[in-house]
Amino acid sequence: MAENQPQLLQMNSLEHNQLGKIEIAPEVIEVIAGIAASEVEGIAQMRGNFASGVVERLGKKNHGKGVKVELGEEGIVVDVYCTIKFGVSIPSVAQKIQDNIRQTLKNMTALLAEEVNIHVVGIQFESQKIDQDENEEE
Repeated sequence: MAENQPQLLQMNSLEHNQLGKIEIAPEVIEVIAGIAASEVEGIAQMRGNFASGVVERLGKKNHGKGVKVELGEEGIVVDVYCTIKFGVSIPSVAQKIQDNIRQTLKNMTALLAEEVNIHVVGIQFESQKIDQDENEEE
């Protein structure tokens, strides 16, 4: 029966009196990390899978797209898959993404990420963006 329950991250209460336990689902961390990554200047888009693309076409925004979270004994490992805009410094943008995700997770959940791995899966040129915008308007 316990095998069917979703894996949740348990946090220790910061106060001395125990009011209960706080559990955060990995999907929540994915959404937080996805929003934090997309806020960084230089990110063209987050990479998703086929299912997330279909969901977005139906009108629902998938904020966890392109983010994978693993909860291990060592801590939280976040993998981010993104496309970068042409002409920006990839190491600089990747560092900003890592910093923003770490800070946002710390502020919102009081959790520290053990690793934030950035996977650049593509470069978006301005001409591609213009072509996509024209196709969407038709």
